[in-house]
Amino acid sequence: MEHHHHDTKKIVNRLSRAIGHLEAVKKMIENDADCCDVLIQLAAVRSAVNNAGKEILKDHLNHCIVEAVESGDEKALVALNDAIDKFMK
Repeated sequence: MEHHHHDTKKIVNRLSRAIGHLEAVKKMIENDADCCDVLIQLAAVRSAVNNAGKEILKDHLNHCIVEAVESGDEKALVALNDAIDKFMK
C-alpha cells in the first residue's frame, strides 16, 4: 500500500535538526566537553525526535486513521495502538 505523508518537509526538517544535535553531541564527547553541556544537548536531540514523532502521529491521525475509520479498517487502529505503545516507551 502506498503511503504519502502530508507534512514531509516539516518532518524532514525536524529530523535534520535531531541529526544536527546528535552530531554536536558526538563532537562534544570526542572533545571531552562538560558532561552537563552534553546532557543538555542530548535533551535537545530527544526533543527533536519526539517532535518529529508528534508530527508523524498527527499526520497519521488526520489522514490514515480517518480513512481507516471511514472504511471500517479496525486493523489500522490496532496498529496505531501498538505504534503508540512502542513510541512512548
